[in-house]
Amino acid sequence: MNPSHDPSHPSPMSCLRSSEGHPVPLLGVSLSGEVLGGAARLVVRQRYRNEERRPIEAIYTFPLPGEASIAGFAMECAGRRLEGEVKEREEAFKAYDEAIATGHGAALLDEERRNVFTASVGNLLPGEETVVEVAFVQALTADEGALRLMIPTLVAPRYMPGATGGDRTAHGVHAPTGDVPDADRISPEIARVDYGITVDIVFDLGRDVAIESPSHALSVRREEGYRQRVSLRNDKAALDRDIVLLAAGAPGVQAGVVCDRTPGQEGTFALTVVPDLFDTHAHAKRASSRRDVVFVVDVSGSMQGESIDQAKRALRLCLRHLAEGDRFGVIAFSSGFRALEPSLAPFTQATLKAADAFVEGLRADGGTEMLEPLLAAMGMLGEAERDRVVVLLTDGQVGNEAQIVERVVERGKGVRIYTFGIGTNVSDVLVNDLARRTEGAAEFIHPGERIDEKVTAQFARATAVRVTGLEARFEGIDVGELAPAERPALVDGEPWVLYGRYGQPEMGRLSLRGTLRGERFHLDVPVELAAEASRPGLEALWAGARVRELEESERALSGKRAEAMRKRIVDLAVRHRVASKHASFVVIERRTGDRRAHGQPEARPVPVSAPAGWGMSSHRGPAAPAAVYAAMPLGGGGPMIGGPVVMRARASAAAPGAPPPAAPAAPPRSAPAARGLLARAKQLFQPTEGAAAARGSADRAASWAAPPAAAAPGGPPHHVPPPAPAAAPTSHHVPPPAPAVAPAPSAVPGGVPSQGDGLGRLFEEQLASGLWERGDSTDLGRLSSTALCLAACHDEGVDSAHPIYGAQVAKAIESLCALAGALLQRGGADGEAAAALAAAYLAASGRRLRAQVRDAVAAAAPEAVRALLGELGDAAALRKRVGALRGA
Repeated sequence: MNPSHDPSHPSPMSCLRSSEGHPVPLLGVSLSGEVLGGAARLVVRQRYRNEERRPIEAIYTFPLPGEASIAGFAMECAGRRLEGEVKEREEAFKAYDEAIATGHGAALLDEERRNVFTASVGNLLPGEETVVEVAFVQALTADEGALRLMIPTLVAPRYMPGATGGDRTAHGVHAPTGDVPDADRISPEIARVDYGITVDIVFDLGRDVAIESPSHALSVRREEGYRQRVSLRNDKAALDRDIVLLAAGAPGVQAGVVCDRTPGQEGTFALTVVPDLFDTHAHAKRASSRRDVVFVVDVSGSMQGESIDQAKRALRLCLRHLAEGDRFGVIAFSSGFRALEPSLAPFTQATLKAADAFVEGLRADGGTEMLEPLLAAMGMLGEAERDRVVVLLTDGQVGNEAQIVERVVERGKGVRIYTFGIGTNVSDVLVNDLARRTEGAAEFIHPGERIDEKVTAQFARATAVRVTGLEARFEGIDVGELAPAERPALVDGEPWVLYGRYGQPEMGRLSLRGTLRGERFHLDVPVELAAEASRPGLEALWAGARVRELEESERALSGKRAEAMRKRIVDLAVRHRVASKHASFVVIERRTGDRRAHGQPEARPVPVSAPAGWGMSSHRGPAAPAAVYAAMPLGGGGPMIGGPVVMRARASAAAPGAPPPAAPAAPPRSAPAARGLLARAKQLFQPTEGAAAARGSADRAASWAAPPAAAAPGGPPHHVPPPAPAAAPTSHHVPPPAPAVAPAPSAVPGGVPSQGDGLGRLFEEQLASGLWERGDSTDLGRLSSTALCLAACHDEGVDSAHPIYGAQVAKAIESLCALAGALLQRGGADGEAAAALAAAYLAASGRRLRAQVRDAVAAAAPEAVRALLGELGDAAALRKRVGALRGA
């Protein structure tokens, strides 16, 4: 792109000034590139201009995705484009420093953290523009039937624990501390900034997809074939939140091998397996598995506003995915931490109510001391024979990420950590590393995305069948370095990706062996390594994954072994042109004549915007940084898409397709109580359309979800501390609600309609037993309420195979069968029990669950119930029986 046509160029020029009064040299940022299959190749372009009368050095600290591979660095100036090269970090700095000292132009790209980089552009001449270009490749993640691309846009303020100490080496607001020695390198000044970002990304996934975003309003233009060009509807956006793009209806993550190889040279491959571990025996064992779960929620000051509300709702949903026999704990932390109970509590309706009250009382304030509460959670999970899980909900804005990950992983051997990154500027390194290194999973929840969808998807992973102790061996082919070197577990339905290098084209297989629910597991995957293939960016993905893995290994080494590992990392980064904490990109512009500068240029650090929703960006000048940091107390891989080959280890029953959503139906005014309950439940399933409909859905949900005052959740006083007092509102701590920047995905043209916020609220009110209760607290009342909700689920296409609420529907069906059996033994509820079992069968999907309903019918003594056996294949007859319960 010619710099004169870069859309990030502001017009007219803003002459933005820093808190010291100097013109800010950064004019704007643009993001461009393409998404092909399961990977994105993107370029960030930063445009600088010197508005001063002497040469300056622009210094900009900015984020990139933590799992991306930085694959290129270039500079455009004076009509020339210069490509950067990768050198050992100190060598790159010396080359840059020498060029600046001798009057030449230069640019340096340093990795501070895997997701934090600093671009230094030296000897910017007065009135001259320079464009710096950073190229990277990023594997997309699968997100409930869509492909997800998330690009961070600013380095958000972080809590920096530890006593201040150490020499400053950069221009950040924070001084180094004992726990965060690089605090000055990851804390750019916060100010009101006028530069922004433009987006121009082409999606070409081989079929029609709906491109949507929970973070920004988009403009999508269709081009030739299946190409779609995505830009921001408002042309330029503030750099104050992640850019999240979803390709709904994408081909999906399938098993296969993709290669990148030029004849006569070494090639790179990516092998993806999506295991199907389903069988009746496995599911039976899964149902009997018992878990210990500790929920750890961040209630620090940076979680104020929408983040804490989302976290509380996520917790309530998480709790309702537990089952009888599970044990749980809840820990809330900020500057300190407090627990619902000092030890794990059995999951019952009483403990669920106590947990609800504890969660409701949470308030966001204070610092982010995350390490100790996580270690406390590990201490609560003592019995290794049970499935042990930690669920962490946080915005991840801490400086001591590496310390937290290392200590927690060391303490929690055998504990899986499932992380939720909540908010607009989450530290993806912390969230991803905790999950990846404990064989858990990570989810990111951006404002505008549905919490219930993310939570239920996460718990499906936590309870999914998995193959542990996995061994992978290639047979018939010779492959080189693989990444990851330590194979993660195979999880039912989750993409399992392996990158590697190869010399010769060959055909063979990958043999996977491990343990599945205590039994031996074996799966063979055919592999063909192509003689010639083009998959741009694949080599960088492999090299980046390998570099990150070697960097993790380096932490456990010392002395000569650590130095040898460092040299190995540098060699890998230089050979394959990827950035590392030990290797940096540098580019030199050799100047002559009057373009050669004289004297040392003055440093001009670029300030960044406050995160969206913080309410600090309205403060101009020197007061802005103080306002931001006053709110933060100080201390003392992804899958590649391959061919359409789905690997199956066991035969799987195909779930029947869900029917389309039914049209909204308002209840008659004279409906009896049971019918009115159904109507209210059905209303919760209608898609929202616009803000007014969303408000209506919430109001309808409230009429169902809000229990009577007498039934408000609450536990013993010594179990549940009183709600912490909210922090006094100030302009620094409690910002006014931020205006909506973009419609939710359901409102995006071409997007997938949402089933409404009320559906999540309905499932939030599910009892610990899996039943529902409204008004009538007798067993018969719970039977009727649950049956009506399941009937409504069926009418709206939500069954036990639903990707979001299937687990909770299944839990309700199992409990309803048990309750119907108990009532039939007492006698006198034949009609209600028959109607309830009919509703359960309608909402059940899959052989095991339907067999459970059939067995409950067959075991019934009354003939009125046993007559159902002849109707189980007749949906119309079953709906007629449920109609009797509705009062129709």
